[in-house]
Amino acid sequence: MSDSKPLKAHHEWAEARRADISGERMVTDRPEGRVRRIFASLGLVLGGKAGAGIMSLGYLLLATRYLGPKDYGVLVLVHAYVTTVCGVIEFPSWQAIVRYGAEADRDGQAHRLSRLLRFGAKVELAGGVLAVISAMALVPFVGPHLGWSPKAMAFAPYYAFAVLGSVRSTPSGYLQLCGRFDLLGLHNLVQPAVRLIGTLVVIACGWGVKSFLFAWLLAALAEFAAMWGLGLWMAAKRLGGAIVRPEPGRVTDDNTGIWRFMLASNADVTLGDLTGRVAPLVIGWVMGPAMAGLFAVAQRATVILAQPAQILGNASYAELAHIVAGGYGGRALRQTLLKVVGIAVLAAFPVVLIVGVFPAEIIRLMAGPAFGAAAGVMIALVAARAVSLIGPPCTSALTALGHPARSMWANLLSSFAFLPLLPWLLVTFGLMGAGIQAVAQAVVANGLLAVLVWRTSGR
Repeated sequence: MSDSKPLKAHHEWAEARRADISGERMVTDRPEGRVRRIFASLGLVLGGKAGAGIMSLGYLLLATRYLGPKDYGVLVLVHAYVTTVCGVIEFPSWQAIVRYGAEADRDGQAHRLSRLLRFGAKVELAGGVLAVISAMALVPFVGPHLGWSPKAMAFAPYYAFAVLGSVRSTPSGYLQLCGRFDLLGLHNLVQPAVRLIGTLVVIACGWGVKSFLFAWLLAALAEFAAMWGLGLWMAAKRLGGAIVRPEPGRVTDDNTGIWRFMLASNADVTLGDLTGRVAPLVIGWVMGPAMAGLFAVAQRATVILAQPAQILGNASYAELAHIVAGGYGGRALRQTLLKVVGIAVLAAFPVVLIVGVFPAEIIRLMAGPAFGAAAGVMIALVAARAVSLIGPPCTSALTALGHPARSMWANLLSSFAFLPLLPWLLVTFGLMGAGIQAVAQAVVANGLLAVLVWRTSGR
């Protein structure tokens, strides 16, 4: 009996959503209405990202000037190593939560949704544990080739727990499903706030790279705890006791093809992020930690495009999943997608122009004169990110249509075509080789995604 009130609230919420889709949304279910909802969600998340960006710039300004290119490169390489291992081994479930959760949501099936959330959490946390163990085990083999100092080598196995900062897609997916992009925006403040405070403490005490790594580890753990706390709070509020004791049932029976969907979508996410994560490690291996530090600063400048693009993809996915679940068809999806991508590209143009005209000044502002050699590659990376604005919404559309494997193949082909060329490009063109590789891969990958989503939605 204690569960009846929250479950009734969930059913009322689901009914309201169905009424919204069939009633009020008749006016806003034109592409303009859908685009408005997507960018409203984007705005809520970017509100948090704006504050996070200011804090991130703060600790970047401090850390780069305090550590210099080589030690900052070591910090970046340890973090890049852990996130790369995490990206390959972890098993995020947010796409399945949003896609299948949209169906359960539409039908007011609270217990089915609860079983889905519990399943996603178990799978993701198991993947996270495996990623932590793997990151610890590989440190002695990888660290010496990346120029890590003895202190960094000693702390790197403990830093493997920073993997947990990325093991949070289940609660994130549920918040997207509920439309609580305001909470996602607030969560964006957690990691940079802890990093900034940690950076100030480390510099005030005169400590070194190991202490920076400790501060970044605390930030990752705080990020993990905050997201799971928000997700559990929202699930308890919406679903009540059903989230703890759902009615018996099999997730695979509730959600046909969920394992195939999750395997394909996770492979797609892994391949889509692989080059960005592996590139600093390849540069560190071939050219040393100082060059990896320069590349990291140049790459950091692309965040102003990369993060909104990824958030836009996530926000689009929630809306596109509802379009598919509501049976509106491929034409509605294509119209929405075209407007979303068009607005994103137009909004990015001033950023690309500013970076192209003032690269040296931007690098000096971000990291100081010691990092001036990063200016050229920064222009190429920003250009690649501008092209890549097409990708996340297209990937979201393919996933919403139930074909994440097609996005996976696009990313697989482009990664295998260009990532192996990176060492040769670095030897031939220096650090600019990384920029050449990024632009070429972005053009091919995003061109393939655009063709695939157009053909798939046309059917």
